[in-house]
Amino acid sequence: MKHWRETTEIVNRILALAAAGRRAALATVIRIDGSSYRRPGAKFLIEDDGRTLGGVSGGCLEADVCEIALGVMRTGVPRLLHYDTGADDSTVWGLGLGCNGSVDIFVQPATVAPTLEVLRELGARLAQGSAIAISTLIDGPADVGRVLLPDRVARDAVSRVTTDDSRTVFTEVLQPPPVLIVCGAGDDARPLVSLASEAGFAVTVVDHRQAFLTADRFPSARRLVVMRPDGDVGQLGIDARSLVVIKTHAYAHDRDWLKTCVNSPASYIGLLGPRARAEEMLGELNAANDARVFAPVGLSVGADGPEQIAISVIAELLSVLSRQAPVHLREKREAIHAF
Repeated sequence: MKHWRETTEIVNRILALAAAGRRAALATVIRIDGSSYRRPGAKFLIEDDGRTLGGVSGGCLEADVCEIALGVMRTGVPRLLHYDTGADDSTVWGLGLGCNGSVDIFVQPATVAPTLEVLRELGARLAQGSAIAISTLIDGPADVGRVLLPDRVARDAVSRVTTDDSRTVFTEVLQPPPVLIVCGAGDDARPLVSLASEAGFAVTVVDHRQAFLTADRFPSARRLVVMRPDGDVGQLGIDARSLVVIKTHAYAHDRDWLKTCVNSPASYIGLLGPRARAEEMLGELNAANDARVFAPVGLSVGADGPEQIAISVIAELLSVLSRQAPVHLREKREAIHAF
């Protein structure tokens, strides 16, 4: 889900650089084996003056990729890079990939005419918010680096590398970011909205107090909606992919928003506040057995204060979305990103 936001930012930056007559190269993770900090589709933009955006690792590969990318800009020839940790612990730590991990990265000129034409179309599709597939020829007898946007994306499509007739293609599938609706625009909502946006959620903040819904308070929010729970909630667009966190700090407003949400198709409903308070509300609404309701909201990590509570809430959201029970990574025997 983070790839959608990252891709949007990088595409916009490439188009701006091209309009200014500057050059850039784009590095994309296309394949991983074992443990790796980023997944296939992660992107790293390198500008002609050495400035960068995004990333392909935890910071250990970027310097080398940046140097190679500057050469790709000069020659115009794409490069397919392979980094392998092997069994040498010093190599493992030098690359930051984890034991026996490897990663393939494709580096291509980003501001050449054919690519720019596709990126403009990609930018338009990203703005529309529907699933997108991006196919890039990464190896073959000709046209290496060519990018295509297939018209259709299968419902179960996943990012992958395929080889056919000596041509190797990486197809990345971008799914629209999940929508998080935060009911309540108090001060403690600000770190939640900020961190959720950084994590890749498309955040809507809704409150009946218009003075609280300002861009300077919530600069990263996708939408700010002035509304009471008995208003026209249809304009919120709550569907089966929507997640809701209720935190107005007023019993009546929280109860009314909870009523609205349990009667909606939302897949997750988090409610801030003590357990007894939540149980009372759910009892009034005959919704005590609604498995979508997480109350109190968040994971138990000893959080104290709005910022830490926001982290615990986002951790719970990610756990629910990935259908993974929270666990210490040291207790996980398979690869970190395995489901």
